[in-house]
Amino acid sequence: MEVNPPKQEHLLALKVMRLTKPTLFTNIPVTCEEKDLPGDLFNQLMRDDPSTVNGAEILMLGEMLTLPQNFGNIFLGETFSSYISVHNDSNQVVKDILVKADLQTSSQRLNLSASNAAVAELKPDCCIDDVIHHEVKEIGTHILVCAVSYTTQGGEKMYFRKFFKFQVLKPLDVKTKFYNAETDEVFLEAQIQNITTSPMFMEKVSLEPSIMYTVAELNSVSQAGECVTTFGSRAYLQPMDTRQYLYCLKPKKEFAEKAGIIKGVTVIGKLDIVWKTNLGERGRLQTSQLQRMAPGYGDVRLSLEAIPDTVNLEEPFHITCKITNCSERTMDLVLEMCNTNSIHWCGISGRQLGKLHPSSSLCLALTLLSSVQGLQSVSGLRLTDTFLKRTYEYDDIAQVCVVSSAVKVES
Repeated sequence: MEVNPPKQEHLLALKVMRLTKPTLFTNIPVTCEEKDLPGDLFNQLMRDDPSTVNGAEILMLGEMLTLPQNFGNIFLGETFSSYISVHNDSNQVVKDILVKADLQTSSQRLNLSASNAAVAELKPDCCIDDVIHHEVKEIGTHILVCAVSYTTQGGEKMYFRKFFKFQVLKPLDVKTKFYNAETDEVFLEAQIQNITTSPMFMEKVSLEPSIMYTVAELNSVSQAGECVTTFGSRAYLQPMDTRQYLYCLKPKKEFAEKAGIIKGVTVIGKLDIVWKTNLGERGRLQTSQLQRMAPGYGDVRLSLEAIPDTVNLEEPFHITCKITNCSERTMDLVLEMCNTNSIHWCGISGRQLGKLHPSSSLCLALTLLSSVQGLQSVSGLRLTDTFLKRTYEYDDIAQVCVVSSAVKVES
């Protein structure tokens, strides 16, 4: 009968503990009304409890700190810290001790050891301590692999290792939306939701634009000469709450002049989010590069550079249009103006605009007159390319408010 040899006991003991900050002690209040049998006894006990907050005994708030009772949650963007201790439990001197700590993720294996040099000897009842830190950048299962190798007094080389598995959770849910203005401006709306079980202090939420754009944050207002965020003085985000951030991006001049570059899919930039939880534990997330599909304008783009908001009935008013050749060929354009029931064009229709090269633009000052009051739509512009005999129609270009000339319009 074959007997398995007994498992060999090692001379060294390995202990691994996660380093986290303590939390506030939460008391569970027990109250009753004065007419009940205990009277004011329960309330007096809570007031005498040193762990409760003076004047807020029934709010489950504590003034004392409590140490973590379990491993706790680790969220993406936070720093994982661990204390590693190797203790000599034997009565003999151990030599050439090497402690190695690796973090295994689904995509890579990282060495977290502070030093890869071996310790010459470790006397009985002595220990080797090490603290490792790692900013978590992946979601999912992580395995901390701690390996210890050493040499006994008899010259025998020994080796053992331990595995510690933990999950990294997602702290925030980030959703983005793009809005295209009539100009080349792009508005980005970012919705950030706290999907953890504790409140967060949002230290910074910023957009780092790509080299093609400049960005302006629209998340603050001016009050009494001071710049105040639209979220108020408190930047806390409670569990499951969502906050919206808005940014305006403008293409830089050197890129805006080259229409071919801002076509199709362009990289806008990435969001940088920094927060703090509990007792100041810091977390940081950066999104991947945000991409946006630029709107298609066809071969010819017509945009308005200037138009009045309010005009007088039966009085001429002026608008300025910008025409851009978005194609890769030269065009020879003719401008035609078609009157509508309410808006009438003043000028000569069938005007030659001349040749327009690819990515080039020209501005036109046009005059109109409205015969109907109310909110009227500017329509009826036609551009014809004489080279291809192709006509481009532009209706509902903009809207103006037409009022009676007897009504005084305040600027």
